[in-house]
Amino acid sequence: MPRVSAKRQITLPVADCEELGIQPGDEVEIFRHGNQFNIIKKEVGMAAGLLKGAKVNHAVSDGQSRQNHFE
Repeated sequence: MPRVSAKRQITLPVADCEELGIQPGDEVEIFRHGNQFNIIKKEVGMAAGLLKGAKVNHAVSDGQSRQNHFE
């Protein structure tokens, strides 16, 4: 079972990394949900085409968008 080191580091089990295709040097994201952490391998191009076909309203400036977001 992995343990947290004094530097707050966790070693991922080799078998799990191999199964998920995680290699040394890969970037991962860690998301917290309640008392659980989820580790997601970042992959180049994963978001490619994500916004394809999205309609953009050019009538709103960045400043207006931020202002509306925080109201």
